[in-house]
Amino acid sequence: MPTNTHPLPPWLATALTLLFIYLQGKLTARERIELLCDPYSFVEFDMFVEHTCSDFGMEKKKFPGDSVITGHGLINGRLAYIFSQDFTVFGGSLSSIHAKKICKVMDQAMLVGCPVIGLNDSGGARIQEGVESLAGYADIFLRNVLASGVIPQISMIMGPCAGGAVYSPAITDFTFMVEDTSYLFITGPDVVKSVTNEDVTQEQLGGAKTHTSVSGVAHNAFHNDVDALLKLRNFMGYLPLSNKEPAPIRACDDPSDREVPSLDTIVPQESTTAYDMLEVVYDIVDEREFFEIMPKYAKNLIVGFARINGRTVGIVGNQPKNASGVLDINASIKGARFVRFCDAFNIPIITLVDVPGFLPGSAQEHNGVIRNGAKLLYAFAEATVPKITVITRKASAYGGAYDVMSSKHLRGDVNYAWPTAEVAVMGARGAISILFKGKPDASRYEEEYEEKFGNPFPAAVRGKSL
Repeated sequence: MPTNTHPLPPWLATALTLLFIYLQGKLTARERIELLCDPYSFVEFDMFVEHTCSDFGMEKKKFPGDSVITGHGLINGRLAYIFSQDFTVFGGSLSSIHAKKICKVMDQAMLVGCPVIGLNDSGGARIQEGVESLAGYADIFLRNVLASGVIPQISMIMGPCAGGAVYSPAITDFTFMVEDTSYLFITGPDVVKSVTNEDVTQEQLGGAKTHTSVSGVAHNAFHNDVDALLKLRNFMGYLPLSNKEPAPIRACDDPSDREVPSLDTIVPQESTTAYDMLEVVYDIVDEREFFEIMPKYAKNLIVGFARINGRTVGIVGNQPKNASGVLDINASIKGARFVRFCDAFNIPIITLVDVPGFLPGSAQEHNGVIRNGAKLLYAFAEATVPKITVITRKASAYGGAYDVMSSKHLRGDVNYAWPTAEVAVMGARGAISILFKGKPDASRYEEEYEEKFGNPFPAAVRGKSL
């Protein structure tokens, strides 16, 4: 019996794609923009432009606007440029026209001085266009680099993002994903299987869980499209429009001189007892609101945005609750990138220090803890924004960790210490074991060492803290 080999009419193919999207619980490209922007504020660019490919019968398959929606709109009353890839048109694949539309938006954003937001949902390059599609990716990458440190760039991965498409989100300042429906990988599971004979699912290879907790490519993941876009609206309220603009100031009813009695007891007296540095953060910021960045990656270091007296600040803090707050490769990379972003966009940095040192071990040494630890040191030293450091408990110099965490010597503007803080080269037990090695009564000197060096007052006397 003969089979029908005729392709589906374009309208039916689009309808079936829309049905598939809704069954996944996803929004369309246009619905995403409507939810992200203030009502009726979005102004679309190039809504009737079509692709120019005439190979493989493509001249008969044209859609107004091609496979991406671009333009500008208001988010909480502030201007932002946006592109939203449309998976219902050629799987959101990138054509030369698609790339030109994105490049136009990015050029305009840099010219005006306001953020650019990409809502990524694309199957990759449009194969029918060959090298033209690849050239389009390179044009976008160049603009990502030129815009770096000039305007905030945010990528929201809301579907597949494979091949050359992955590099643009990796260059942008912040990359967010949607759980269960978004994927980032250079080569998909089928290619991995054919080349390495490894069986791996899309989720295992490049899902939200992988990139938020293992690779560190994504800065956070959200439950669904609606949750992601509402959280993105909230996040944009912390950021300035450009490196020439201040971050927005929000009216604040939280008095700056309020007392916080819980801070007197939150840090345990025993130096080896864990506590949650996030509770310290919540207690000192406005209305206990903190937008944490990369909460599932390198959990031994906390970074994120908050407000103090209505003004945006960047928070960096060791997390004693995870690995005692030690610094390692991943934490150093996470912290350095965040500090450099804050420096580029004039956001003051508050550093909460409780660090016993750098994580020892051959794995860390072989994988470059020296090189990566130096990145965090460099970022703090390079930063010219206001820097306030508070030592909550330990500031030990194992591996130079005391110096690295925004010490006064790295141009920290104001350095404070908890009255019970320990500012020393190392713990009393370790120091005495070296100073009195081989002596049977060495342990009796530990208390003397703690009194002399295991508190913040010697550092204050020498002008190392205030």
